[in-house]
Amino acid sequence: MTQNYIRCEQVVAWEQEKEGKEGYAVKYPDGYISWSPKADFELAYHPQGHDPTRITEQMVDDFIVDFDVTTSHDKITIVIATLKSGFTIVESSACVDPANYDEAIGVKLCKERIKNQVWNQLGFILQWARGVL
Repeated sequence: MTQNYIRCEQVVAWEQEKEGKEGYAVKYPDGYISWSPKADFELAYHPQGHDPTRITEQMVDDFIVDFDVTTSHDKITIVIATLKSGFTIVESSACVDPANYDEAIGVKLCKERIKNQVWNQLGFILQWARGVL
């Protein structure tokens, strides 16, 4: 019987052309080296930088591709973040009295919460990719 599988892995890669096409040479943890077209590679992997043991604030910021901000009921800020993977995170912030409402404060609070969630999720992914579950 067949079934579906997902995977998460950490690789080392460097830009490399092959037959005139842009791409990446990819070295897997077992030492195997392959080549991947640029678009496919950049869709599948998120840059981590030079330290394979940590998530950085830059990684978190780069993983968030868009924010959509809405105000509701004259006192609620709703922020929807779209991630590089297409996944979305929704956060909200509200005050008791609409007279005290400040959208900028609500956006700031929501974005901080979203960044914390992304940081946690990327940490989970890194842990899984390193094979230390």
